[in-house]
Amino acid sequence: MTFADEARALDAADPLAAARDLFVLPDGVIYLDGNSLGALPRATAARIGQVIEDEWGERLIRSWNAAADDAPGWIDLPQRVGGKIAPLIGAARDEVLACDSTSVNLFKLLAAALALRPGRRVVASEPGSFPTDLYMIQGLQTLGLAKQRLAEPGQLLRALDQDVAAVLLSHVHYKTGQVHDMAAITAAAHAVGALVIWDLSHSAGAIAVDLTGCDADMAVGCGYKYLCGGPGAPAFLYIAERLHADIANPLSGWMGHAAPFAFTDDYAPASGIARMLTGTPPILGLAALECGVETVAALGMPALAAKSAALSQLLVRAAAAICPAMTLAGPDLTSPRGSHVSLRHPQAYAICQALIARGVIGDFRDPDILRLGLTPAYLGFVDVWRAVEQLAAVLDTREWDQPQFHQRLAVT
Repeated sequence: MTFADEARALDAADPLAAARDLFVLPDGVIYLDGNSLGALPRATAARIGQVIEDEWGERLIRSWNAAADDAPGWIDLPQRVGGKIAPLIGAARDEVLACDSTSVNLFKLLAAALALRPGRRVVASEPGSFPTDLYMIQGLQTLGLAKQRLAEPGQLLRALDQDVAAVLLSHVHYKTGQVHDMAAITAAAHAVGALVIWDLSHSAGAIAVDLTGCDADMAVGCGYKYLCGGPGAPAFLYIAERLHADIANPLSGWMGHAAPFAFTDDYAPASGIARMLTGTPPILGLAALECGVETVAALGMPALAAKSAALSQLLVRAAAAICPAMTLAGPDLTSPRGSHVSLRHPQAYAICQALIARGVIGDFRDPDILRLGLTPAYLGFVDVWRAVEQLAAVLDTREWDQPQFHQRLAVT
């Protein structure tokens, strides 16, 4: 059976094949960058129109109200959207909050974790983690609150000792797609009394995550990748219920107050996960995120994870067969992997631009990685095969060698 025949057979048997129609995807484009920005759900435009025209335009400030039966209840959106994200990451509904950005949520959880472990200042991570994860540790370090300790991949467990307050890791590495063993690392950190914060930005909505089963402490993730919440969508944070009573929000804004509309001078934290709110919720962004989460969650996480693995299998095998100039960066098909495939080539940037010119949109990561995102909610197997065919054509003809494909763009 050829790869083309295999792809057609997989599409014919795909239980999620019809889900493609739930998203807006331009004709003539194979979109392999949903790991940076998810496609637009068809439900989103109408929902945002409703929020603008009816809830904002007609109801005005009354739309914040959650008491009346016909009120939109804007005030509850962070908890409501967080509760809908929870099943996608193996969490309880009252353990997840949609708010702020991933970076801000990282700062909040890192500072909170340090406060929960007085006398410890070390935050352990790996070199090459997503930059903002490391930058947030370094920001707390400049304030004298933390000390960064980096251990090479595979050596992290040896770096854990009684000085470590927290471990911060990406569940899926943003470049290679390598997946950390969440249960094993969490258990090792707990053995020395440390907490663990997981960055789920490249996991949530694409591969299986079981925060509860792994006894995870905290997690963050963004809303604009596999959750399809739109550019700059609000992020989310998770805190295990066992920590709710003791955790303190270092950005103690008025929305995290126990009685925000009492307008008292002294801060008193809200109960539960709500204490991690800070400022006024961005309603348009949360409304769009809610559409994305509902669209993805309705497909079922087991089906999404299974399709993600099958898409990766096809892409890796097909690329190895007909694009030998590209080498696989990251785990092979016998190891757990995220929902993107990274291929290495000295001219990866120019190859990426040449593919985009052909209607195959992936992205590039320094210094030499072509990254192809495999969003199971809307990508087909024939899409993957056609993308590999186009990649082979770019390589065989040296199309990437044209000058325009070497001009660096601001965003790639």
